[in-house]
Amino acid sequence: MSDAPDLHEQLERLRALSFQIGTYRPPSEGGAASLLLQVSENCPWNKCSFCEMYKDQRFVYRPVQDVIADIDSVAAIRDEILAASCKLGMGGEITRELGNALLAEGRELIGNAGFVTVFNWLAGGGRTAFLQDANSMIMRTPELVAVLQHLRERLNSLTRVTTYARSKTLAQKKPEDLRRIREAGLDRLHIGLETGDDELLNLVQKGVTQAEQIAGGRKAIAAGFQVSEYWMPDLGGRERRRQHARNTAQALTAINPHYIRSRPLVPRPGTPLYDEVAQGRMQLSSPHERLQELAWMIGDLEVSSKVCFDHAMNAWRDRRGGLLFRQDYEGYQFPQEKPLVLERIREGLAVDESMHVHARQMMAADSL
Repeated sequence: MSDAPDLHEQLERLRALSFQIGTYRPPSEGGAASLLLQVSENCPWNKCSFCEMYKDQRFVYRPVQDVIADIDSVAAIRDEILAASCKLGMGGEITRELGNALLAEGRELIGNAGFVTVFNWLAGGGRTAFLQDANSMIMRTPELVAVLQHLRERLNSLTRVTTYARSKTLAQKKPEDLRRIREAGLDRLHIGLETGDDELLNLVQKGVTQAEQIAGGRKAIAAGFQVSEYWMPDLGGRERRRQHARNTAQALTAINPHYIRSRPLVPRPGTPLYDEVAQGRMQLSSPHERLQELAWMIGDLEVSSKVCFDHAMNAWRDRRGGLLFRQDYEGYQFPQEKPLVLERIREGLAVDESMHVHARQMMAADSL
């Protein structure tokens, strides 16, 4: 390989560089496209009865200087990769050929999470970043603004920066603070609404009311954020599916977010909700009952949102055995495509339920 000694020096520098990366991100920020950067660790609430993601892990509010140092490490890894591409005559292009060439000289880089993350991010265009973990908006406003400004300055190819946020945190933020954060470069908020029913919110220990969910979502939109709200079909089980659908549609209509994303319930081992189901205190709905719940929610929904089924658990089938709903990240534009979604639900209800049961079991197994 040409200029091997210089390339070896670059590889040594790459081996020495690292930054902190968490585990979780939304599917629409996944794959290799988004840079993952951990600005806090785990979940500051961590009480939801259906969630296993951060259990037995304490919340850590990371020092701003540590996050800024991580951003600098990302920039340094990027610069080394781009320099290696030029050195190897690839003109700064980030290709599989470049990756193979670097791994041929430094095989251990395959286990370097920082290198792999940045390489894949660059290969995907280097345009998006996701700030982890569960509620980045809990950061003090001046500190989050400083992080965002540094991120945008050092990684100027970014066109979108997103994060998870809790409705209650947003409801408690001052409007001027939300505007400052938005203007500093945070574009989209992913919010776990789950349900708009107050009884169910209390039962699953969500720590928020419907009124706070509406206030938080509206304040975020008023500040200029794109808002992506997630709801959880069957969270109320068979007993509470009507109120879950009705009040969730009420909350989402009041917010009118940019995106509404369906995340059907999968009881996770080790969670209180899993124990409720296992011990018979909660009865899950059948696939057709879930579709009927979906029909009630969609029927009451009066929004201009994009309604998305971008997760494997939306596994209902049509008469040909294919997926009932498109699973792309942009979904169905409402109100224009609301009749289409309702028609798809009617088709799913007309299919023998055993087709849905098989698909649901397969997807549940894959997700555990």
